[in-house]
Amino acid sequence: MNNDQIKVIFATDEHVEHAERICTLIYESALQRGTGIARRSPEYIAKKITSGKAVVALTDDNRLIGFSYIESWGHGDYVATSGLIVDPEFRRLGLAARIKAKTFELARLRFPYAKIFSITTSLPVMKLNSQLGYKPVTFSELTDDEEFWAGCQGCVNYDILQRNNRRMCLCTGMLYDPKGRLERPSKSRPYFMWLRNRLAKLFHISK
Repeated sequence: MNNDQIKVIFATDEHVEHAERICTLIYESALQRGTGIARRSPEYIAKKITSGKAVVALTDDNRLIGFSYIESWGHGDYVATSGLIVDPEFRRLGLAARIKAKTFELARLRFPYAKIFSITTSLPVMKLNSQLGYKPVTFSELTDDEEFWAGCQGCVNYDILQRNNRRMCLCTGMLYDPKGRLERPSKSRPYFMWLRNRLAKLFHISK
């Protein structure tokens, strides 16, 4: 199957039926990469879909092969893009970039004045973020909404976040600010941030 046969669209109520599969893909992706992805319940995913805060990728026969969602924090001042996953069978087709771009579009439509952020351990996601205009930032520049950070409790690396008083973890924080033109990000910056996080894990470096 080629990329042109795959639909990447804003999710609607009819896509709630895929919530269980989405949770499975998120969990399997975390196991495969050996990195922290907070586990989500089918009910949580269904709520994102029905509230118009999700993007799905579907084949012609309606098979769910990709997903992502947004959530607002700090009374709408911040929006997080999260849960980007692609079925392993359909990787290397540029599908992650399409899903990421569609999720970014959704965030800009729903919350045009909000700062959009992402925390991730994935180098490919960091590269996609950079292409959209995000820049790496410290966690102090992200939302201070306690509910957002509570969502990290399902991540296998949550103890690292706690030990560092929420200043850093293995994830890299990235931010898009629509109110000001950010400097053009260096192409090497995502690689540097990824390497820094891996070294921190290996040598238990903390700030």
